[in-house]
Amino acid sequence: MVACWHLWTWRNKSIFEEGFQRPHEPTFATLKVAKEIEGCSQDTRSNQKSDTIYIGWKIPQEGWIKLNCDGSQNDRVGLAGCGGLLRDSNGKWIKGYSRKIGSCDALHAEMWGMYLGMNLAWSQGIIHLHVESDSKVLIDMVTERIKLNGSTPTLVVHIRNLLALSWQVILSHTWREGNRSADWLANFSYSLDSFDIHVLETPPSTSRKNTFYICRKTLFTSDGKTDANARDIVSIHFLHLTCVRCKNNAFYL
Repeated sequence: MVACWHLWTWRNKSIFEEGFQRPHEPTFATLKVAKEIEGCSQDTRSNQKSDTIYIGWKIPQEGWIKLNCDGSQNDRVGLAGCGGLLRDSNGKWIKGYSRKIGSCDALHAEMWGMYLGMNLAWSQGIIHLHVESDSKVLIDMVTERIKLNGSTPTLVVHIRNLLALSWQVILSHTWREGNRSADWLANFSYSLDSFDIHVLETPPSTSRKNTFYICRKTLFTSDGKTDANARDIVSIHFLHLTCVRCKNNAFYL
């Protein structure tokens, strides 16, 4: 096909372009173009190494408390909500919270989730807090890694004010697979009777029937599936909240 294209092109140029001369080595010229086309058409993905990335909730370092927070927006019911939970370096539940917000976009729901969670942590006297959110946009907004057009949202200002208090706070992004407990609590907010924040001393009893939780060493692949061959998997426990092997609360996603 390349040879035919060259012959047709050279013929036209010899007719319409004065002084045009065909290549001295037409065969080599044709092979050169054919090889370039072949190189462009090769699937470069075949040369790339494919690695499975395991994603799961990780315990905070010793002496720190981890806050996982999330927001949820449901167009079907016209509402948004948020939720989150505090856990220690053993993965033990400290406090949880849910709040039905009303009508707002998903990003503002994420803001509410982070603000309420940090405010709850401060009220508990926590001085070393690791905040995880699956909203990288929110993390970048709060840490000023991105420039905002117009005025800074009020909730972002409130979060920054909390960061300025006398405590140590780390902000980091996590994937949705590592934030499932917070996601569940954000969606749980739709079932609440009021728009007040509901602080949960223990995991919601309804979660025993509606979902399952996995011990903290269980890992998720990036497509959301568990890998039975993962080295760090401990066990999977359905329909209850206590890990029978490590005897800890298994609200670990």
